[in-house]
Amino acid sequence: MMMFAAGLTSAGTAALVGTLLAAALASNAAAQTQRAVAFDRDTLAIETSSGAHRFNVELARTPAQQSQGLMYRRKLAPDAGMLFVYPAPYRISMWMKNTLIPLDMVFIGADGRVVDIAQRTVPLSLQPISSSEPALAVLEVNAGTASRLDIRKGDIVRHAAFASAPAK
Repeated sequence: MMMFAAGLTSAGTAALVGTLLAAALASNAAAQTQRAVAFDRDTLAIETSSGAHRFNVELARTPAQQSQGLMYRRKLAPDAGMLFVYPAPYRISMWMKNTLIPLDMVFIGADGRVVDIAQRTVPLSLQPISSSEPALAVLEVNAGTASRLDIRKGDIVRHAAFASAPAK
């Protein structure tokens, strides 16, 4: 900032610093407001050819929860994720607006089968990420998880939200 402000007067520098500080505070306030939404927690398991893999998930069921999702998070535990559950299956579209970490998105049908996977999504991107067929839910996990655990289309997700047996 010193190089940028070098040609400014003292008053100009003070005004610039004040403007930047106000913008940073407004951005932080918006992030804090977004974090105000609470999420229930649960577990699920994905049955793959390499075995069952358990995840501790936050549930995004309401429009407010789904709107916030994993925005502004700086990290996610390796066995954690967020499960977005919708009222009925449809071709779900997501984006990475205000999402700071790369994710894998696992689209799940009403029967608990994985119907699509978007791997290594780009943080902050506004590019739509859509399921190729109707899905009831989306599981967001750290980027690279689907590949590391060999999660594939057709694998079964065990959770109470699906017709498949719960993970408990």
